[in-house]
Amino acid sequence: MAIKSFQHKRFINIGVLTVIAVYFLILVGGIVRSTGSGMGCPDWPKCFGSWVPPTDVKQLPDDYLEVYKEKRIEKNKKLAGYLDRLGFDQVSKQLFDHPSQYIETEFNVTKTWIEYLNRLVGVIIGLLIFLTVVYAVPYLKTDKAVFYLSLVSFILVGFQGWLGSIVVSTNLLPVTITVHMALALVLVALLQYAVVRAKSISIPIRLQFSRKLFFVIWLVMLATFVQILIGTQVREEIDIVAFDMNGASRELWVDQLGMSFYIHRSFSILLLAIHLYMAYVIYKLKDRQLRVLTNWMLFLVAIEIVFGVIMAYFAIPAILQPLHLTFATLLFGMQFLIMIVYYYASRKAIEKPVVVLN
Repeated sequence: MAIKSFQHKRFINIGVLTVIAVYFLILVGGIVRSTGSGMGCPDWPKCFGSWVPPTDVKQLPDDYLEVYKEKRIEKNKKLAGYLDRLGFDQVSKQLFDHPSQYIETEFNVTKTWIEYLNRLVGVIIGLLIFLTVVYAVPYLKTDKAVFYLSLVSFILVGFQGWLGSIVVSTNLLPVTITVHMALALVLVALLQYAVVRAKSISIPIRLQFSRKLFFVIWLVMLATFVQILIGTQVREEIDIVAFDMNGASRELWVDQLGMSFYIHRSFSILLLAIHLYMAYVIYKLKDRQLRVLTNWMLFLVAIEIVFGVIMAYFAIPAILQPLHLTFATLLFGMQFLIMIVYYYASRKAIEKPVVVLN
């Protein structure tokens, strides 16, 4: 029987804490978007050239709008040049020609500090994931995959930080926001897998493995992943409409949205159907742990549907925008958790000797 040592428990605890922190960061990021604070700090990693942002516009030079616009354009020129040399000439052209980079946002102390706090949470998560890597070192002797999953997560967080700087320099260019969201989901999946894999020694083999169910779970995850990305596109359209209408007449925003909104709304019906089918198949297994996880999954689906209906028919309440995104990522995470638990409960992923961490 495997011995759950202090090192093992320490890794599990920091891993779970890091996963929770990532979900919290997604919530904070949603608040940044819903309050229009994405450009609250026009530079990165500093904010208005300082590690602690200003609290009054008088602390900034008179030509600060032009100064930070020029800095962003210069950074975009360098990035476009790198992309062009790598053969991504079309992406380079789209990046540099996009008109959003020539628009500068005036200082707003509330939006500045919302964005600044968002960055602070990101730094804390970086530190947590660094500790996750450190605490995963003992697994190099027992299960190297746990360590490398943690290491890749740490590298991904660093890349996310860099991508965040590109989001700022391009003045929230839509494609950068979508990629940012997609990588956040990948990060959640990697961290969850590392934690559950480390705990797999305590998951008894109690089920017959079914390729059909495994495929259905993957299908549901993929469909949810796509739906979240489409939702990100809808969110970008809402930002454009809100900007064009100066934040007024919210009840008219939905009517101004494009095809992405209608695809997102219609696709939710298919998502509901395949979630119900997946739940039906899992319930037939009569496994208590999977049943509990599936109940949570259906609860999250129901919450997402309610939020979606309210947003579509009640003028897109600002408070629901970050919640809608956060619960969507929680739903994806729950699906991934179900997949991992089912995998380890139905077959041995790796035949290995008893694991003892000293």
